[in-house]
Amino acid sequence: MLTKFLIDNTKPGAKSRRLSDGRGMYLEIAPAGGRWWRFKYRLAGKERRISLGVYPDVGLAEARDRREQARKQVAAGIDPAEQRRAEKIALLERSENTFDAIAREWFAMFSPKWVATHSNKVIGRLEKDLVPWLGTRAIRDITAPEVLSVLRRIAARGADETARRALQDCGRVFRYAIATGRADRDPTRDLAGALAPRTVVHLPSITEPKAVGALMRAIDDYQGTFITRCALRLAPLVFTRPGELRKAAWAEFDLENAEWRIPAERMKMREQHIVPLSRQALAILQELQPLTGRSQFVFPSVRTWLRPMSDNTVNAGLRRLGYGKDEMTGHGFRSMASTLLNEQGWSRDAIERQLAHGERDAVRAAYNYAEHLPERRRMMQAWSDYLQTLRAGAGDTTEKLTKAA
Repeated sequence: MLTKFLIDNTKPGAKSRRLSDGRGMYLEIAPAGGRWWRFKYRLAGKERRISLGVYPDVGLAEARDRREQARKQVAAGIDPAEQRRAEKIALLERSENTFDAIAREWFAMFSPKWVATHSNKVIGRLEKDLVPWLGTRAIRDITAPEVLSVLRRIAARGADETARRALQDCGRVFRYAIATGRADRDPTRDLAGALAPRTVVHLPSITEPKAVGALMRAIDDYQGTFITRCALRLAPLVFTRPGELRKAAWAEFDLENAEWRIPAERMKMREQHIVPLSRQALAILQELQPLTGRSQFVFPSVRTWLRPMSDNTVNAGLRRLGYGKDEMTGHGFRSMASTLLNEQGWSRDAIERQLAHGERDAVRAAYNYAEHLPERRRMMQAWSDYLQTLRAGAGDTTEKLTKAA
């Protein structure tokens, strides 16, 4: 067996020299002076060898420990060379398949289908809240407690909703990694209930029939710009999301067939949406068209007709009418319609479809933009008639109007 003294005092020769330590291990001394520990073994009838390190970085005792580990592998039928090669490949994969790399790959694949505002929010959460702490970690090695630590850091600054959204983003990245063979499981599934529950905030809305009638009369008396007045008058009749209304383009309207078709790229759920137009809604649009028909937008900005009205115009109009932000908002026309139409007994499916709420079944969602359309046409006309009745100060109950209208 070798000793440190023997190793240190053996000089290089003209050719490589080998100093045996027994049990398959020897020290190879190159003519240039380099010294490598080697382990020679036989497996499946073939002689093989591996390096155990460089002397003196790896001392004699450590080299012997490595030899014994290798001998145990051989005894178990494991090839130390193949095992080492597999470990190097795994290490390389881990260095390449980091959370940062896979998150950006996922984002690049799916973000082209998203609206710009959503895309910007997602990449913002990735770059600001997730990548700085998880980015360099191999995605296969990230654990649920690690993810939770990052999410709690977000929540600690009072951004509870951002933390919940970041958890959703993480889950999608992990599931993409699983689908592409670079992760085995999604640790975010272990975090159900780990964050503070969402506080439901109900947007202000008016749903009492007499108050709705008063609101309709106030809108009729609006003294601001004609374009804003038309937007205020149309909003309760179509009850779309405020952004969908203010960005409405004339090209989306078929006034002859009384339809407004909002393209998928402008919808929150990324599917085309049909809004049947009542006689009252058509009258507003026909009145407005001579003024703004030369613009792309039905409701252009007061500063330039190359852009739609600002996202605060309708809310500002309501404030001008004396309705505070805790009483009514542009979004409140949706809950107004939902509440009263449900109370009147209209089909919940028709109401939800007209509100363009999310469709869980992705296949069904691709075809359901016209779902319940005949009933929705009757409902939208009856709804406009009902608002007209309330405006006149009559019919201040939620009695259902005839569907034959």
